[in-house]
Amino acid sequence: MDNSDTAPEASRAAELRACKKAAWRLLPLLALGYFINYLDRTNVGFAALTMNSDLGLTASQFGFAAGIFYIGYCLFEVPSNLALYRYGARIWLARIMVTWGLFAAATSLAVGPVSYSVIRLLAGIGEAGFFPGVIFYLTLWFPAQYRTRMMAYFLAAIPLSSVLGGPLSVATLQLNGWLGLHGWQWLFILQGLPACVLGVISLYVLTDTPAKATWLTEEERTALQGAIERERQVRGGHSFAQSLKDVRVWLLAAILFCYIIGILGVGVWLPTILKSHRLSDLHVGFISAFPYIVGSIGMLIWARYLARSQKFVLHLALTCGVAGAGFFASVASDSLIPAVVGITVALIGLSSVRTCFYSIPATFLSKEAVAGGLAFINAVGSLGGLVGPAMVGWLRDVTGSFKAGLIGMGAMLVLATLLTLVLKFLIKER
Repeated sequence: MDNSDTAPEASRAAELRACKKAAWRLLPLLALGYFINYLDRTNVGFAALTMNSDLGLTASQFGFAAGIFYIGYCLFEVPSNLALYRYGARIWLARIMVTWGLFAAATSLAVGPVSYSVIRLLAGIGEAGFFPGVIFYLTLWFPAQYRTRMMAYFLAAIPLSSVLGGPLSVATLQLNGWLGLHGWQWLFILQGLPACVLGVISLYVLTDTPAKATWLTEEERTALQGAIERERQVRGGHSFAQSLKDVRVWLLAAILFCYIIGILGVGVWLPTILKSHRLSDLHVGFISAFPYIVGSIGMLIWARYLARSQKFVLHLALTCGVAGAGFFASVASDSLIPAVVGITVALIGLSSVRTCFYSIPATFLSKEAVAGGLAFINAVGSLGGLVGPAMVGWLRDVTGSFKAGLIGMGAMLVLATLLTLVLKFLIKER
C-alpha cells in the first residue's frame, strides 16, 4: 500500500476526531454562555411590563436606557478582544462572564431613569468582547469546513434564549413582593448571576488553543493545528491596523449596524408590541416564543445548506432581504395573527444572518487581524443597538403606534441587503 495515500487519509481522520472532541467539550459551555448573555440583553423587554411604571419610565426613556448599553459595549469592544488575543480566551472569557453577570444582576438596584441608564451602561462595558471573542476563538479551533456548522450551533442560543426567555421571564415576574422585591428585580437577579457561575466553570473547561489541549491525542493535535495553519497561509498576513484600511471591513460594520437595529429593536420591544394587542402577560410570554422557535428551525436548516455551498455573502443578502420583507408584512394589518406571522418571517431571516455574516471576516483577515477586526466590526455595528430600541420607542411616543418602528427596521434590513450586494463585488466566492 502506498504510504503517501494513507498518510493524508489518516491525518484527515485525526482532524475529524479532534473537531468532534472539541465540539463536545467547548460548544455546550459557549452556547450556554451566549444563551444567558442574550437573555440578559433582552429580558429588559419583559421587565418593562411592570418596571416602567415602577420607575416612571416613558417609552422614549426606556428605549434610550436599553440602547445606552451599547455605548459602553462598543467603546470597550476592541480593547477587550485585543486583551483576549494577548492573555488567552480561557481567562478573558471567564472574566467577561463574571463582570456582565454582576452588572446584569445589579440592574435590580435601579430606582429611576438615571440609575437604570447608568447600570445599563456599566453592563455594556462588562460584557464587551464576549461575542466577537467567541467567534475568534472558534477560528482557532475549527477549520472552515467545520466552522460554519459549529457557529450555527453556537448562534442557536439566540433564538432559543428568546423561546425559553419569554415564559421564564413572565414566570419570574410572578415573584413580585417576595422578600420585599419587585418581580422585575427578581428577573434581573435570577437571570444575571448564572453568568458568574459559568465564568468560574470556564476556567476549568476551556482551553486556549489545540496545542494546549491535553484531552486530544498527539496525532489529533498535530492534524488539527496543521489544518488551521494551512488556512492562515492561504489568507496571508496583515495587521489589525491594516485591516482598518480595508473597505470590506467597513462594509461589514455598516451591514451589521443595520442588522442590529432590526434584531435588537424587535428583541427589546416584542413583548410590549404584543401587549398592545391587549394580551395578558402570560399570553405575551408564550406567544413571543413562537417566532423564535420557527426562527431557530429556519436558521439550522439554512446553516446546513450554507455549510455545503460556502457562499456566505450571497446568503447574507438573502437572509437580510427575508428579514426586511417580514417586517413590512407585519404592518400590513392591524390584527394580531398577521403581525405575528410577519415578525416570524423576519426572525427566520434575522436568526440566519449571523451564521452567514460571521463566517465572512475569517475568509480574508489573517490570525493577527481577525481578533481585532472582528471586534472593530462588532463594535461599530453594535451601535445599532443604541439606535434600534431608542428609534422604536421614540416613534411609538410620536405616532402612538409600533407600525412606524417596524417599517423603520424593515428599511434598515433593505439597506443591509443593498450593502451586501456591493460587498459581493469585492469578495469572490466559489
